Amino acid sequence: MAHRLIVAGIGPGGKDYVLPKALRAIREAKYLAGGRRALADFASDGQETYPVTGKLSLLADWIRTSLEADDVVVMVSGDPGFYSLLPWLKKQFSGVEIEVIPGISSVQAAYCCLGESWQGADWLSFHGRVPPEEKLAYAPGRKLAFLTDHEHNPAYIAAELMKRGWPAGTPAAAAEHISYENQQIARGTLEETARLAGFGESVLVVMG
Repeated sequence: MAHRLIVAGIGPGGKDYVLPKALRAIREAKYLAGGRRALADFASDGQETYPVTGKLSLLADWIRTSLEADDVVVMVSGDPGFYSLLPWLKKQFSGVEIEVIPGISSVQAAYCCLGESWQGADWLSFHGRVPPEEKLAYAPGRKLAFLTDHEHNPAYIAAELMKRGWPAGTPAAAAEHISYENQQIARGTLEETARLAGFGESVLVVMG
């Protein structure tokens, strides 16, 4: 019987936010890959682990070799269906059975931290990419959510939105380290967010 590749979403990272099915797959895995923090939090003694870094070709080699012996579980943060490794894994292992276990997106978690609904919001990403220009256009009442990185942080994005006609007084909020003990939420306007320091790997919510 061919071995499977299991992609397990671990949500924003805190164990309370991970589905029992994903936790079970992670616990039972003989071969487990994930970010360094995820491995520190979830890996068990006796598992062979591999840290996911920027060297994806080496990750592919490790997965390919490990699949010869058993199933392989790859932990991905957030929801595997939203800007994760899943498309790359499907391309690399097109002939392998892949099971995907959903996780809570950091965007969902951010809205819940704020007590807001994400219904009708456009979810975009500035994490290692730039959304198409038309996706940033202003419209009254429009709601946006962004994944951010250290270069395209909430301050950068807020400034870019104001350049495109978003009112400076538009409510916004940035959330980082969601579900961890050092979780932080910064609420304000776009004008105030444009002066916000840090929050590199975070979620920015704009409530137009």
